[in-house]
Parts: sequence; structure tokens; C-alpha cells
Amino acid sequence: MSARSVDVRLVKAGATKIRYRAELLGDDGTRLVVRAPWAGSGVRDFGFVRFEPGDVFTEHYWRDHWYSVKEVRTSDGTLKGWYCDITRPAVLAEGGDELSVEDLDLDLWVSADGTEILRLDEDEFEESGLAVRDPEAAVEAVRALDELERRARSGRFTRLLDQ
Repeated sequence: MSARSVDVRLVKAGATKIRYRAELLGDDGTRLVVRAPWAGSGVRDFGFVRFEPGDVFTEHYWRDHWYSVKEVRTSDGTLKGWYCDITRPAVLAEGGDELSVEDLDLDLWVSADGTEILRLDEDEFEESGLAVRDPEAAVEAVRALDELERRARSGRFTRLLDQ
């Protein structure tokens, strides 16, 4: 039996930012886990990590949390770290063929050894105007980023993915 696949759709400011095919590894009704190769074109160098062809992302999405966590590994399985997107809770379309999340601009990077924990794109978040358009969502977004950072700094980060 072949693995089931879904389209992952990341929406930003009302438009599809990226869409890619992923293998559905699990869905317990709250958390969905998918795996996909790096969906970007070429290499994306952030300075603290490079995403490149051959990298494999195991992505965790929650229907009840305002974030997703992407475990990033090289093609040989070496862990690079975790890239966390602050998003609205994930929605799996009726029929189960499309997983959608809305990116809220905030991100967190946690290096493989846990020594590098970086809050990202806070300037983009401020410039997005979400706090004016949807103040409740803005509060949830900041709360989610703070929660992930607390978990990373306390050593409880990976337990989130084992639940």
C-alpha cells in the first residue's frame, strides 16, 4: 500500500505563498505530521542555516495551536534543527487532500544542539498590521512564539513533537 499524500498550502496575506506535495505520516485528530523534500527552488541561506535541495522536512501541524514545527535534516539524515512558523491552527480540507495554514510572519529557529534559539521576522510581523486588523490573532501569535521559545530554552522543545 502506498503512503497517502496531501498538498501543503502556506497562505500569507491572503495569497498562496507556497504549495507542495507531502507524505502524510500521521493524523491523530489534533496533530498532523507530514514529510516532504525542501520545496524551495535552489538554496536558501538564512545565515544561521541553509535549506537546500536534498533536505528533508518532517512537519508537525496542530489544529489547536498557533504554530507548526518543521524538523530539518540533510539528505543523509543529519539534523540541522527546527524551523517553527507561527500560523493560525492548521485546517485539513474535507476529503483530506489539502492541509492549509496561514503564516503570521513570526518564526523561531532552534539549532540541532539547542544552543541557537532565534526569534525571526518580528519586524515583518509589526509591519503586517495584524495587530490592527485582528488584535486577537496578533496576541495568539506572540503567545505562540513565546511558548515555543520557552520550551526551547527549558529543554522541553522536542517533547512537544513526541506527544
